[in-house]
Parts: sequence; structure tokens; C-alpha cells
Amino acid sequence: MMFEPFKPFVAPEFQVKFATEAWERAAAAALRRRVFCEEQGVFTADDRDAVDDVAIPLVAVSLLGVAEDEVVGTVRIHTDEHEADVWWGSRLAVEKGYRRLSAVGAGLIRLAVSSAHARGCRRFLANVQSQNALLFQHMHWRSLGEFELHGRPHHRMEADLDHYPPFRTPETGFRSLAKLAA
Repeated sequence: MMFEPFKPFVAPEFQVKFATEAWERAAAAALRRRVFCEEQGVFTADDRDAVDDVAIPLVAVSLLGVAEDEVVGTVRIHTDEHEADVWWGSRLAVEKGYRRLSAVGAGLIRLAVSSAHARGCRRFLANVQSQNALLFQHMHWRSLGEFELHGRPHHRMEADLDHYPPFRTPETGFRSLAKLAA
């Protein structure tokens, strides 16, 4: 055949940062709906909950040269309602075509923990879908136990803060280069 099918374009670079612009927050919410409602069926119409009222949304924005293109990953972080030095991460979502790139999911996890660490976090927790627990373990998290949440197996996991130095400029974040995940 003269024309071979081509793979969809995947941006080679990302800006991982707090969602500071309205378009970033809207795109992050839309990505979460696609992943958790449409793709996984965890929620019906929307995955928003009361945590969104207090959480800080983070995004991974694909870059085309120096221009921002689209939100391809998101997660939210927030303090525990009972302990101010305990932080949580939740609703980690990555666009389907970007899931094999460690720059996106791992970059969001790194910024989530490091920015919370800079804001006084002494313990960082997340309820992680069991199929993703290995990624977190490779990133210096430990499982505190497995349980069911929203009808799916999850691990309660805790980050080793020694591997996440405080990051004090999360509003601008950092650049992350694409490479295939292991």
C-alpha cells in the first residue's frame, strides 16, 4: 500500500502546573468527565463532588513549541478536613493517547506531592485504582491496604515525602519531556 496509516500526533513536551486559567480548569473538568464517566463508567453524568469546592486542580498542558495546546492530564489536591498537615490527591486522569508517557501522570503526581509538601504537608495520601498501584509504588509510594471504592478495587497509598522536595512555584510549574513509560 502506498500510504501507511499514521499514528496520531502526541506532543513531546508538557507544562505541569496548577490550573490558573479558566480554560485550564474547564478542560480539566471535561477530561475528568470523559475518563471517569464516559470511559470507565465510575460516575453517571459528572464526577464533581464537595472536594472540588476546596481542591486545587493541577494540569498537564501539551505544548507545541512554546504555545500551549490542550490539557492532557489532571489531578486535584486538598488538605484533609480534620488535619491541616495531611493532604490528599484524587481524580488523576490522563487523556487516552498520553497514558503511556511518564511525563504526564508521573509529572502530575510529582507536582501534587511536592507542591503540597511546600505548603506544610507532613503526610500525602491517595486512593488509587488497583491497576495503577504499581506506578505509584515505582514513584516511592506504599500501599496501606486494598479496599473497594465506587465499585472498584483501590489501594490507599501514601507518598514517601523524602522523595518529593518542596516545590514553591506550582502556579508556573515545570516542563516535562515525553518518554514512554516502563
